[in-house]
Amino acid sequence: MTKLEVKGICKSFDGKSVLQDVSIVLKEGELVSLLGVSGGGKTTLFHIISGLLQPDRGSVWLDGEDITNKPGHISYMLQKDLLLPYRTIEDNVTLPLLLKGVKKREARRRAEPMFERFGLEGTQKRYPAQLSGGMRQRAALLRTYMFSQDVALLDEPFSALDTLTKSSIHKWYLDVMEQIRLSTLFITHDIDEAILLSDRIYLLSGAPGKIAGEIVIREKKPRSEDFALTPEFLEYKRKILRLIHSEA
Repeated sequence: MTKLEVKGICKSFDGKSVLQDVSIVLKEGELVSLLGVSGGGKTTLFHIISGLLQPDRGSVWLDGEDITNKPGHISYMLQKDLLLPYRTIEDNVTLPLLLKGVKKREARRRAEPMFERFGLEGTQKRYPAQLSGGMRQRAALLRTYMFSQDVALLDEPFSALDTLTKSSIHKWYLDVMEQIRLSTLFITHDIDEAILLSDRIYLLSGAPGKIAGEIVIREKKPRSEDFALTPEFLEYKRKILRLIHSEA
């Protein structure tokens, strides 16, 4: 079932084209990566999908409804966790509900069952400075989930984590996605990360940015710990590099 569909998006700034006829599809329960170099228009595309920016042409559809230029339908998490340092984790997580007019007591009631599922049980009354980087990212992801419980846009959310923490949170996020039936569109510059996490990968390249290809990762998730050492993984990587270089 198609959850999110982006159709023919074009966007220019000051007469310079940034995105050219970009179309992507996200199906229910999928993690789809948008892979490309810096400056290729990935973040601009996310701003358009989330309704923060109006495209010059094209449209965005969620569950068959046109949500183009309509913010508030899809949650969006940036690279930094952006937790408010003076608020407890509980109050950070419930902020999206409060902004929607939900009373504080009710917002906390809705969020409470999710703390255990997101591996945050016991952190409710702590402050961001008291948590590790990995735990802060979990809190930020839970806040993102509380905003919209169907589709999440994640813009390089794990790039600041060390290798071991990143590997652990990858496995955790895939497990949580399956439990809560979350569909994710994921920006990354990391080819290995895209192959390990994704059901499909769109390559966005060129100036203006356009879809240079789509890679389907056929191995089931979660993938084995040594998947990155297999011939199949290396072949995916070669294919991606060939497509990137052919568009350079």
